[in-house]
Amino acid sequence: MADRPRRIVVAITGATGATYGVQLLKRLGATPGVETHLVMSDAASLTLHQELGLQRRDAEALAHVVHRNRDIGASIASGSFQTDGMVIAPCSMKTLAAVAHALSDNLVTRAADVMLKERRRLVLMVRETPFNLAHLRNMTAVTEMGGIVFPPLPSFYQRPATIEEMVEHTVDRAVDLLGLDNALAPRWGGMKSAPDA
Repeated sequence: MADRPRRIVVAITGATGATYGVQLLKRLGATPGVETHLVMSDAASLTLHQELGLQRRDAEALAHVVHRNRDIGASIASGSFQTDGMVIAPCSMKTLAAVAHALSDNLVTRAADVMLKERRRLVLMVRETPFNLAHLRNMTAVTEMGGIVFPPLPSFYQRPATIEEMVEHTVDRAVDLLGLDNALAPRWGGMKSAPDA
């Protein structure tokens, strides 16, 4: 691994929360020794534009390598291409279902299947609420296969002042789950004071 950068696959699907994928690409792009491989679903382009006013090319410009979702022959579709993890941010329920059932019908789901079969880190930032039973069963299946289901739920103990701070905190946690050094992430040091009795 010393001969190559740490390769992280970032997938963006059409679920709400495109900002998580964009911020993850920015954070990983600023991390020395990391090479990002981006793949986006067709619906991701719609969500990027609706939520952030961005075009597909804007997100692609943040990645080191870009793959087309229909390119099932891409490097990241093979376990022999060494990668160090993958995050689907955000992960739609359709993508979750495809991963849970190993459908591998596009590059996002094939790359995720590669992560699971090669026992590499796979983080799914699933977006839906409330969950129905099929969603819960699919999350259980992915967890049983070794994936990490990580809904991007905001935390409030750091007292975020903006949506951007909440997104950045969630992205920092995703980077932690990949096992990457992340000096920018604020760390919990315990309660600063106790409440009045």
